[in-house]
Amino acid sequence: MAITVADDTLALQRLYHWERTTPDRVAYTQPLGGGAVRDLTWREVLDQTRRMAAWLQAQGWPAGSRIALLSKNTAHWLMTDFAIWMAGHVSVPLYPTLAAGTIRQILEHSEAKMLFVGKLDGWAGMKPGIPPGLPCVALPLAPPNDYPQWDDLIAKTAPLQGHPVRPADELSTIMYTSGTTGAPKGVMHTFGTFAWSVASGLKRVPQINNSARMLSYLPLSHVAERTLVEHGQLAVGMHVYFAESLETFTADLQRARPTVFFSVPRLWVKFQQGIHQKMPAAKLERLLKIPILRGIVKKKILTALGLDQCEFAAGGAAPMPPDLLRWYSKLGLDIVEVYGMTENCGVSHATLPGHPRPGTVGLPYEGIQSRLDPTTAEIQVKCPGLMLGYYKEPELSKAAFTDDGWLKTGDKGALDGEGNLRITGRVKDLFKTSKGKYVAPAPIEDRLVMHGAIEACCVTGANLGQPLALAMLNAVAAAEAASAAGRAALEASLAAHVKAINEQLDPHEQLDCLVVTVDPWTVDNDLITPTFKVKRNRIEDMFAANYERWVGARKTVLWLER
Repeated sequence: MAITVADDTLALQRLYHWERTTPDRVAYTQPLGGGAVRDLTWREVLDQTRRMAAWLQAQGWPAGSRIALLSKNTAHWLMTDFAIWMAGHVSVPLYPTLAAGTIRQILEHSEAKMLFVGKLDGWAGMKPGIPPGLPCVALPLAPPNDYPQWDDLIAKTAPLQGHPVRPADELSTIMYTSGTTGAPKGVMHTFGTFAWSVASGLKRVPQINNSARMLSYLPLSHVAERTLVEHGQLAVGMHVYFAESLETFTADLQRARPTVFFSVPRLWVKFQQGIHQKMPAAKLERLLKIPILRGIVKKKILTALGLDQCEFAAGGAAPMPPDLLRWYSKLGLDIVEVYGMTENCGVSHATLPGHPRPGTVGLPYEGIQSRLDPTTAEIQVKCPGLMLGYYKEPELSKAAFTDDGWLKTGDKGALDGEGNLRITGRVKDLFKTSKGKYVAPAPIEDRLVMHGAIEACCVTGANLGQPLALAMLNAVAAAEAASAAGRAALEASLAAHVKAINEQLDPHEQLDCLVVTVDPWTVDNDLITPTFKVKRNRIEDMFAANYERWVGARKTVLWLER
C-alpha cells in the first residue's frame, strides 16, 4: 500500500523542527545514578547528534549501512538512533537482555558495520557475542570497557551542518522481533511507515501532546516504546524521563509523574499485587464503597504508584485480563488496551479512552483496515504502516502476507456487536486434547493470573485428556511457600482458584492440575521474551516429559521442586 505522508512529519524533519522552534526546552531527563539527574534541551540533543552523525559519516561506510545499538533506555540511545539516521544509515536496535549467541546472530545476519554499547546489566555475559573485529563505541553509562567513548568522539568532531533528510520510502531501521518461537526475524520499517502510524495513533489520543510527560523504561528496541516514546516525542515534543533501574522504578515514576503511561500486563499485575500486600483486596473493596472515603483512597493509591497525574494509561504487548482492567477502573484509572505488532509499527486497534471494553482491544485506528479470515478467524490488517518485510528472508516475508497484501497477524479474533475486536488466542497456540477437542489457552491464562500469588502462567497439554497449567509465583508468594504452613495455605487458595475457574469453562477446557514453581521465569533462562511474554514452546520443551506423571498424581495443585 502506498504511503502518503507530509515531509514535515518524518523523523529527521521533526528533529530539526524542535531544534529550530524550542531549542531551550528540556527534551530528556536522564538519571545518572545515586539520585542525580541531567536535563538535556533540544539544543544539546541536536548538538551531540550532529557531532556523532559527522563522526559516522567520516568512517566512509556506504549509505544505508547497518549500525547496531545495544543498550538499556537512555537519552543517548535516542541520540544514537538520530545520528545513525542523520548520517544516512540504518539502525539495528538489540534488546539489552539478549544472550551472547543471539547478539552474535543478529549482528552477523544484519551485517552490522559497528555497534554502539550503552547502559547494560550482565555485560560480561553479552560481550562474547560481539564478533571479533567489529568496531564498537561506548555510550555514557556503559559498563567499563576499552572502546572509544561517545563524549571523547563528539568533543573532537565538528557538528554536521545543514538539514540532511531521508525520504519516506527509505529504510530507517531493522527491528529484530523477540518472538516466542524460533529465531528473531528482522522487521524492516521505513521513515514513512513510522510517520504514518504515529499520525494515525495520535488522532485517537489527544493526551499525547506538547505538554505530556512519559517515563521510558520498556526496551526502546521494542516497537511499542519505539513508536510511542521515540516517534511520539518527535511528533509532539513531549518531555521524556528515563528510569534508572528496577530497584529505583518507584522513585523514577514519582519523579516523572507521567501524564501518559504504557505498560505490559505483567507490570500492571505487579502494581495490583503490591497494593494488595499493603491493603488486602477485601478491605480495599469495602473502602471503595464508602462515598466519603472513596476519593481519598483512590488518590492515595494512584499517588503511591506515581500515576496521580496520568491522563492516558495503556496496556498491550500481551492480553490484559478483563478483571484487571475493571479493578483499575474502580480506582479511576481507565486503561486503554492497545493491539499491534512489530510488523505494523504496533498500531492496529485500541479501545477508546473513557469507553472501556474489557475483553476486547477495541476498534481499528483511522486508516487501518481489519478483517477475519473466514476459515481460521485469523486477524488480518492492511494500512500504509506495514513493514517492507523481513530482512534477507524473502520466503518468510511472502508468507507473512496474503496474496492481496493483508498482513497475517497470527492471532485469532472475534468481533462483538459494536465491532470491537476480541483476541481469542494464537492460530498456532491452539492445541488439541486426546479427546479431539481444541483448547485456546489465552482466555484461561487471563483468569489464572488474577490470583494474587501468580506472576506468570502457561496453559498446555496437547494430546492429554485435559489441559494443565504451569504457574510461576511472585517473590512474596515464593517466600511464603518456604514454610510448611505457608505452602499449605497457598496450596488451598490456588486449588480454590482452579476450582472456580473450571466452573466457568467448558468441560474439555477444564484444568486437570496446576503445577507451581517458585523459580522465576526470566529472559536469562529463556522462558520469557524481553517483553515478558511466556515462551510456550520452551515451557513444553522443558516440562512436557512430566505431564502424564503430574496428571496421574490426581492432585489439583502440585509443586515443581528444584
